Amino acid sequence: MRLRATPKALALRLDGGETPEEIRALRLPEGLPLEVEVAGPVSGETLEALLGLGRPLRLLPPRGRTPLGTLVLHKTLRSGERVEHPGTVVVLGDVNPGAEVVAGGDVIVVGKLRGLAHAGASGDEERFIFALALAAKQVRIGPHLAQAPEGGETQGPELARVQEGRIVVEPAKKR
Repeated sequence: MRLRATPKALALRLDGGETPEEIRALRLPEGLPLEVEVAGPVSGETLEALLGLGRPLRLLPPRGRTPLGTLVLHKTLRSGERVEHPGTVVVLGDVNPGAEVVAGGDVIVVGKLRGLAHAGASGDEERFIFALALAAKQVRIGPHLAQAPEGGETQGPELARVQEGRIVVEPAKKR
């Protein structure tokens, strides 16, 4: 495990042998977000420890490697927690108001989405956002932004995607 400061973030490199206790013991200077370069799979406990450091989190692939695939979070994201990932993000829990999920790929929430979700954050408008209950005030896909109407009720599982230059939210259909 190596930690260094850059002008815009704290860069942490995980080699795979770190324990959640070692990560929780890190004493980080205030203010900068945390960019974590991972050399291999990240366990749920390690990810929980990283999120527990109380700063925006961005997972990066090792230099020279292809972007990470799908990040699966086995937890509810609480207000103030932010996860940024270059691939698809799956949250097995809720995304509470004040929490943020920013993905280069799709955002899938197996729970209630009430926080901010941004799919296709690198500009890819072909991505989608799915939630069992889509109750977010705002969703973003690529460069597009949509705000929920006042008093809108969730209709069960919903899918948000870009259609004809704007975000459309519709019930998720069984195929």
